[in-house]
Amino acid sequence: MPGENLSRDEARERAALLSVDGYEVSLDVRSAVGDTQGEGPRTFRSVTTLRFRCNEPGASSFADLVAPSVTAVSLNGRDLDPSEVFDGTRIALEDLAADNELVVDAQCAYSRTGEGLHRFVDPEDGEVYLYTQYEPADSRRVFANFEQPDLKAPFRFEVRAPEEWTVWSNGAGERADGVWRFAETKPISTYITCVVAGPYHYVTDSYERTLEDGTRLEIPLGALCRKGLAPHFDADDVFLITKQGLDFFHDHFDYPYPFGKYDQAFVPEYNLGAMENPGLVTFREEYIFRGKVTRASYEGRANTILHEMAHMWFGDLVTMEWWDDLWLKESFADFMGAFANVGATRFKDAWITFANRRKAWAYRADQLPSTHPVTADIRDLEDAKLNFDGITYAKGASALKQLVAYVGQDAFLEGARRYFKRHAYGNTRLGDLLSVLEETSGRDMAAWARSWLQTAGVNSLTPQVLLSAEGRIDELAVVQEAAESHPELRPHRVAVGLYRRTGEGALERYARAEVDVDGPRTVVAELTGAEAPELVLVNDDDLTYCKTRFDDTSLATLREHLGSLTDPLARALCWSALWNMTRDALLPARDFIGLVLRFAGRESGIGVLQMLHAWAESALVHYVAPEWRETGGRLLGEGALRELREAAPGSEPQLAWARFFAAVASGEAELSLLRGLLDGSEKINGLEVDQELRWAFLSPLAAHGVADEAVLAAELARDDTASGKRHQVRCLAARPSAAVKAQAWAQVVESDALSNALVEATIAGFERSSQRELLAPYTEKYFAAIERVWAERSIQIGMDVVRGLFPSLMDSQDTLDATDAWLSAHEDAAPALRRLVLEARDDLSRALRGQACDAAAAR
Repeated sequence: MPGENLSRDEARERAALLSVDGYEVSLDVRSAVGDTQGEGPRTFRSVTTLRFRCNEPGASSFADLVAPSVTAVSLNGRDLDPSEVFDGTRIALEDLAADNELVVDAQCAYSRTGEGLHRFVDPEDGEVYLYTQYEPADSRRVFANFEQPDLKAPFRFEVRAPEEWTVWSNGAGERADGVWRFAETKPISTYITCVVAGPYHYVTDSYERTLEDGTRLEIPLGALCRKGLAPHFDADDVFLITKQGLDFFHDHFDYPYPFGKYDQAFVPEYNLGAMENPGLVTFREEYIFRGKVTRASYEGRANTILHEMAHMWFGDLVTMEWWDDLWLKESFADFMGAFANVGATRFKDAWITFANRRKAWAYRADQLPSTHPVTADIRDLEDAKLNFDGITYAKGASALKQLVAYVGQDAFLEGARRYFKRHAYGNTRLGDLLSVLEETSGRDMAAWARSWLQTAGVNSLTPQVLLSAEGRIDELAVVQEAAESHPELRPHRVAVGLYRRTGEGALERYARAEVDVDGPRTVVAELTGAEAPELVLVNDDDLTYCKTRFDDTSLATLREHLGSLTDPLARALCWSALWNMTRDALLPARDFIGLVLRFAGRESGIGVLQMLHAWAESALVHYVAPEWRETGGRLLGEGALRELREAAPGSEPQLAWARFFAAVASGEAELSLLRGLLDGSEKINGLEVDQELRWAFLSPLAAHGVADEAVLAAELARDDTASGKRHQVRCLAARPSAAVKAQAWAQVVESDALSNALVEATIAGFERSSQRELLAPYTEKYFAAIERVWAERSIQIGMDVVRGLFPSLMDSQDTLDATDAWLSAHEDAAPALRRLVLEARDDLSRALRGQACDAAAAR
């Protein structure tokens, strides 16, 4: 990554100097097929004509380009020597005129890391597929440009591709004389331009709507994927959600979709969930389901479709000026994904998923040493890359949910409408949004923004209940606390719910009051005199962003009656609170596992159930005392198998319990059952062991030495696809052998031959919790390698290696000391690298505190 960084100060200086009139980009990707010529990376020709103005004639600046070589550069008709003006990442521009034309002819490299123009060869049929992915700053790997969000311009692309291919870009395209030419875009940022090319399977539809002025809006719809995935592609459901989303956003935003067509491409080896390129949204192809999945997977896909669609307005039409205000698009899109899912689709429980899954991501990120305000201090592009995190997305979305409770939904949406109209095709900062919200709500947004957007950390809210002799509430107060490192107490609009059991044993709410919590202690006067509760839920209905705590009576009630709580959102909030207590070493991890074993089988929400499975496995791997791990694993295996056998045949819970059983299976009988389910000698009524489930069963068999290389090769022959290859690579790396681990390490750390997807699969197989002894030698190797890996590899692969291979399973004080020693000895290492190591250290330290809490419970 040397020389590829761009600082905020450099970007501001360039934006003050230049304005861009337009780009013409010509790409020739015919080199994507056939044999490579000569040494070095496979390349394609990229010719860019860039027209821009300079408000200080005679000044100097630079254009961005990351390419193996540049053939020619001309500025205002004057030929420049590429060897003098191009340093590998930047093109020096001297003596600029008032009006300028830059032409750059370069050889750019195809990517194998998912950054830039990614090239994928399908092992199933040998077909080649291309797509671009740029955010935050990888369009410069494909064409010369000014790589920053506030230098917007119209783009016109043309692409030469193999004869049998189809090519897509942001605008509508046509092929003539062997060249695909695309309509000029509206003014957009470089990072959301896009090209997709190859023999993709393509399905079309259309959306129509009559606008308020009587005009007819028609949006051509398209959806594409690799040919090998076509038999599994449920494009009808993708189009259904798309149309429902377009209806919803047009109803609420009062600004017609501005980018013409709306294609959605599901592409291979994708690093992200999706990307909001206007007119051509890209998604990871795992959203096309090759086997049976639960409703939660379809809900997750719908949420992503709607999240990206919201970006057409929040992010594409109106874009943040610099990455400091990344939240202006991501927090809104994360909020709108759930808001639209509930309001427009069949997924009416999306706010439960948000409370249970998205907020868990935020709570973890907000307690790391790298936590930051929602509006972050982004010094450069490396900072930006790391800030696509749980704070920017889920905490920001939670703050917006709190804002809606604070100002009202109507004022919030009217503010959004004014924001779009006032700043269309422009760039904004925090103040631009706050000003319209102040107009529509009549409230002072500055104080709210200071508390919620400009400070870091998460508060905890705990109920205090004083009862009278008659068993009624004398006083109920909410106590607010903050961590010493981030002591800010915030204003919270919360609902406080009181629950008790009915005669039939159901735990139900009988009283509720909304209150503004402000300061360390707030009395809820409205609940004075109410009958004594068995459970007090201080963030009922999930209006605010906080860690919910319980008084002793409430916690005792949940230990015995959590499964009797009838409201699914309240139940999800209680589970989330209990998991936060486990991570905070306030609840022994074995107690959390016990609650999952007792009550998860009664959970009606399939998404919540699958989250409980993930948390229970994490509790076993990281938070239980090491001496109880074997017992805990046996109990989880037995419990999972019991629930699997008792689940309704063919049901979603049955599938979820089958996957969880495979994740925790370790005993001889459990592994034998998995092997029998694979070869057909064992059956569980209603459980269809499809290809994806077969790989899920093979993973623990490989990790415990039951499935060897020959078995995995035979399975790949059965599923000789890109997905099958990734599964096989993961299983191969999971085998319990020192030689296997050494080979996996070398493939990821010492070589760059693997694609991003296979790096990810290899790391997933390498790190197996049942193989701590085999992994012990790699702690020292990790700290010896990471600075070199960070310097030599792309930032995406660097992040994967530094995060994925941190010795978290070597959970001891020795590993903590080794981490501290590296940090002390590398104070001058890249800030982004140090951040990743600090985050991993914090997770390890938290795990050790949890283990100590769990061990104390056994005494």
